[in-house]
This record gives sequence, structure tokens and C-alpha cells, in this order.
Amino acid sequence: MYSLITVIVSALVALLVGCAIGYVLSRGSQGGGRNADVQKRLQEAEQALDNYQRDVTEHFARTTELVNSLNDSYRDMHEHLAASALKLSTPEISRQLLADAKHQLPGESRGEELEQSGVEAPRDWAPKREGSKGTLSEEYGFDDSHSHSEAAEPESRS
Repeated sequence: MYSLITVIVSALVALLVGCAIGYVLSRGSQGGGRNADVQKRLQEAEQALDNYQRDVTEHFARTTELVNSLNDSYRDMHEHLAASALKLSTPEISRQLLADAKHQLPGESRGEELEQSGVEAPRDWAPKREGSKGTLSEEYGFDDSHSHSEAAEPESRS
């Protein structure tokens, strides 16, 4: 009937045709749909990220405007109060206010005020008393008799 070679060749040809049809059908229906869905979700995520970044930028720009407006309003109020105090007070109080006008607005340097007020940075050591050795001295806490006997002992042991 049929030879063995004919049966094997027809089986291989049928297998190849079936694989080709399966590949074409799988690429056409599911593969393209999944790829398009992933691509669409990626574009939506990128658009959401761009919107978020734009919103953050707008937020900080608006915050900067509001802080600058607040500073300007504070400065205007301070100037108004100072001018009103000078205008409405007696000449003696006006002179005193002008003499005490060393108060500065926030953000301005206060280094000169600190120097004039005598404020010092904290010390990390105890101040030395009159007639005593400082706490950082090498002999601090040793009696004269005690320190001489200790100095002599190590030499005798050697």
C-alpha cells in the first residue's frame, strides 16, 4: 500500500503545515492584543507621571509666590506700624523708638546684634579658677606629693 517513507514525509508535511497555521493564528489574535494592551498601559502610566510632575512643579511655584507675598505683607505691616508709632507718639518716645530700631526683619543678618549683646558660644570645658590649674592641664587632679611618688616608682621598677 503506502511505503514507510511516504507516510513519514506526509506526517512531516502535515506537522509543518499545522505549525505554520498555529503560528499565524496565535500571532494574529492574542499576541497583537496583549502587546497593544501593554503599550496602551505604558503610555497611560507615562502620561500620569508627566501630569504628576507638572502638578508638583506648579505647587512649588505657587508656594514660592505665596511665601514672597507673605514676606512683602509682613514688611508692609511692620513699616506701617513703625511709621504710625513715630507719628502718633510723643517726640521723646519717637526718639527712643528710633534708638531701639536695631530690630531687624526676619531673614536679615543678626551677627552684629549678637556681638554687641555679649552672647558667647557654649564652652565644652570648665573655666579656670584663680590660682588653680585648668581642667585640661596635665597635672589636674594630682597632688604634688602623689605625683612625685608615682613618677619615682616606675623608674625603680625598670
